[in-house]
Amino acid sequence: MLSNHTNNSFPETQIETSYIDSFVAVAESGSMAEAARRLNVTPTALAQRIHVLERDFGTRLIVRSGRTVRLTEGGIRLLGRAKRFQNEVRELQAATLGEDFVGGLRLGAIATAVTGLLPAMLASLVQRHPRIDIYIEAGVSRDLYHQVLQDKLDAALIVAPPFAVPKSFTWRALRQERLIVLAPRALASADPLALLGDMPLIRYDRRNWGGSLADQYLQQNAIQPRERFELDALDGIVLLVGLGLGVSLVPDWARAAPLPETVVALAVPGNSPCRTLGMLWPAKSAHGRLLESLLRSDDAATSLR
Repeated sequence: MLSNHTNNSFPETQIETSYIDSFVAVAESGSMAEAARRLNVTPTALAQRIHVLERDFGTRLIVRSGRTVRLTEGGIRLLGRAKRFQNEVRELQAATLGEDFVGGLRLGAIATAVTGLLPAMLASLVQRHPRIDIYIEAGVSRDLYHQVLQDKLDAALIVAPPFAVPKSFTWRALRQERLIVLAPRALASADPLALLGDMPLIRYDRRNWGGSLADQYLQQNAIQPRERFELDALDGIVLLVGLGLGVSLVPDWARAAPLPETVVALAVPGNSPCRTLGMLWPAKSAHGRLLESLLRSDDAATSLR
């Protein structure tokens, strides 16, 4: 608990650091229910924390509108300082506890990383820092990238952006994934380029950075596919290919399990573009040393081979 001694015009206030965390969670999620889920508390308990902050600061911080909330002018002014306060608390914890890390880590990851690379990395992290509390946000690379830039996430495991990362952020490449053609096993001996031109295409979503690489390859090879479906779910694409509904051009991602017997992966000829996965975080983050050590760990390296 932190004490704040002010002049005689104001009463002494004592503010729990967890209440500041609660306010930031509400501000970032825009929902009391979602923030309560992230913090693993009841909505009633969360509302009480916000009420205490408003009482102690002497101003309204949020306004409810149906199921969502918005910040008041006072809440907007508090948010930036609250985030800096969180970073300072984390740095104090790290300095006090030496190599151990205690507290929360907000980590974003694309869907294929959640089931592929991330589990072994998390196991290594928890083994070395058993008191760490990790919140994982699954999403697409472009959204997670902006959440890191906006300080809504501490780090994210994403596809490399198709542009230069700002110098105020750290990027570490972890894995390169060449393009492959997924096809029904009965077509295992067919030419992959011919399959892309002749068979219905189950397209990996072009709006995503990984999917745009596949689209570039098709254009470079003058292939005009017969599109049947387009979706952002590699596991779902595998199921559709296994049902004989078409073929697909996707990155050779780190899979939690082998492809089903009904599906075969065919290498594409030529110098196909690669999808690069890596970790992004602010260069001056209090978690920088933690993330660097995670990416250098033997367990993490094993998971990336």
